[in-house]
Amino acid sequence: MAAIKSPLSESAQKVTGDALQGALVDLVDLSLYAKQAHWNLTGRNFKVVHEHLDEIVDLARQAQDDVAERAVAIGVNPDGRARTIADRTEIPQLEAGYLEDDKAVAAVTDALAQIIARFRERVAATDEPDPITQDLLIGITASLEKQHWMFQAQS
Repeated sequence: MAAIKSPLSESAQKVTGDALQGALVDLVDLSLYAKQAHWNLTGRNFKVVHEHLDEIVDLARQAQDDVAERAVAIGVNPDGRARTIADRTEIPQLEAGYLEDDKAVAAVTDALAQIIARFRERVAATDEPDPITQDLLIGITASLEKQHWMFQAQS
């Protein structure tokens, strides 16, 4: 099969591809992280937090698809394999077992803050090499920041 020809220069493709791959790792792991909390949640605010965690999962899954498709559009192969995500994630993993709602809210708030910081770095890194990717990352960052605010307000 023929490779997809990139509309970007080789150096711009490299910077942009690295930003997109990092975003993909964060988003795939975020969806798994939120689902793990969702499945093991307990506590007085169970229903509200349980449903809110699914919002995070939905956001992360849609965004990871957008990021991966953007990577292919610029001629970069996205890598969302389980081993890649496990090896490259920077999100501290949740403890195994039941998770009290207040601990889940705090953990998700912290994870979102870390991911947002990395997304902001990717937004800055893609300013010159690919403003189209930068626009995609800005939109995802805005959605992540909204969810961060909503989780932070619950603590």
